[in-house]
Amino acid sequence: MEIVQVVLLAVATFIFAIDQFSLTEVLYRPIIACTIIGAILGDLQAGLTVGGSVEIIAIGNMPVGGAQPPNFVIFSIASCVLVIVSGMEPEAAMGVSMVFALFGQYVVTLVFTVMSALMDKADEAAHNANPKGITAVLNAHMAVLGALFAVIAVACYYGGEALSGTLNSISTQFSWLMGGLSVAGGMLRFVGFGILMKIMLSNDMWGILLAGFACAAIFGASSVASATLIYVAFIGVAIALYDYNSSVKLKNTNVGGGMSDGI
Repeated sequence: MEIVQVVLLAVATFIFAIDQFSLTEVLYRPIIACTIIGAILGDLQAGLTVGGSVEIIAIGNMPVGGAQPPNFVIFSIASCVLVIVSGMEPEAAMGVSMVFALFGQYVVTLVFTVMSALMDKADEAAHNANPKGITAVLNAHMAVLGALFAVIAVACYYGGEALSGTLNSISTQFSWLMGGLSVAGGMLRFVGFGILMKIMLSNDMWGILLAGFACAAIFGASSVASATLIYVAFIGVAIALYDYNSSVKLKNTNVGGGMSDGI
């Protein structure tokens, strides 16, 4: 059974590694990837928990040009594996997994650098109207990247399994260390959300943002705490529909009028 799990882990990681740049560009997202990994390793609930936490961290993470950020495919898979295999707390596992995320960043940069030497082959194939030649270059790139990510995932699995006793001993004897990792892992989600807000949040949306925090605090402290996210989402949908309908009515009112926005 363990061999089957490891093989499926490697195959899933191979697909996620490719998917972050090709294919659907959806499957690799932590909330989906961790759920799949959790199902493979026999703990779907842990996969959902880790996936939700890592998704908040990664939501504002985006490569710009050739600059690669810490790789969240490896980060999410390593976090999920360490939680399930080693029995670590999710926050502590995320703190440890940042090392794997940085290693994944180096792997992507290395693969991109090495494979850039093959771009001449792709250009030559394009010049000769040879789609098979272009496909061969792309397939080689995806195969190398997926294989390296799969190796890292399997190494994380066996490393977490071998060090599970050590990690548990550390968490008991050096609780301050695991506490620090937990705090660091807990802070990462706020960093990710902060990056997203810096990119997307406009000044006229601060009121809605604060209202959302207030609603989450109110619902979270009441008897309906288990459905907090759903209730806040309903409120958000209501605001979005109201804003959309108001904008449509305003636009229709100004049709044929004497006002113009200059566009």
